[in-house]
Amino acid sequence: MTRQILIIALTSVVLTQIATFATSIYLHRALAHRSLSLRPIVELLFRAGLWLVTGVVRQQWVAVHRKHHTFTDQEGDPHSPLLLGFWKVQLGNVYYYVQEARKPETLRKFAPDLIPDRWERALFVRGWIGVGIGTILVGLAIGWWQAAAAMFGHAILFVFVIGPLINGLGHWMGGQNFRNTAYNSRVLAWLTGGESLHNNHHAFPRSPKFSLRRSELDPSWLAIRILAALRLVAVVGAPLQTRVTR
Repeated sequence: MTRQILIIALTSVVLTQIATFATSIYLHRALAHRSLSLRPIVELLFRAGLWLVTGVVRQQWVAVHRKHHTFTDQEGDPHSPLLLGFWKVQLGNVYYYVQEARKPETLRKFAPDLIPDRWERALFVRGWIGVGIGTILVGLAIGWWQAAAAMFGHAILFVFVIGPLINGLGHWMGGQNFRNTAYNSRVLAWLTGGESLHNNHHAFPRSPKFSLRRSELDPSWLAIRILAALRLVAVVGAPLQTRVTR
């Protein structure tokens, strides 16, 4: 039984990290800020992976994120802890995301470049089917009840831990290299694919690299460097290279 619990826990963490890296590299850096250009087959793999482990619709995610940058911690920000309260965002981040993602005007205004294509209409818009197939694939590897438990653990980690650490804690407390309302956490950056270097990101949103100091690690940037070396990804945004202002 102990072995099964360890397998479930490890699988949950691996699935969460797959979702985290795919979100950070593809949805965030490549789509929302256009700092990366992916080869078509690589983009399709990212889309398929996200469909299987999150069911997220890319236009919705990008639109909500771009709106967040447009109104950061001001009226109109979909998930500002400074406006809504820390615990409301830390515990209810997914609620505020879904609430905003369902607004057609948000999608039209902030992500008109990502209208559903044939892949989206035929497959990827059906998020629950993707997660269901993902659960079946995990079940083939580790067993059926174990897969259900692992996917549940992954959902808790990704939706109620990783996301809120960025949108909630990332706008509440931490270190700062620049004068804005976001904060860095060098420790949490290891768990969030570099996303917790949030102060750096808000200072230079189009940079595909979130780390600046030698003590800061951006795991997604390491993955991007590998993909770029294999000519699977092209870096089109200027990597962060500037002096701190604080």
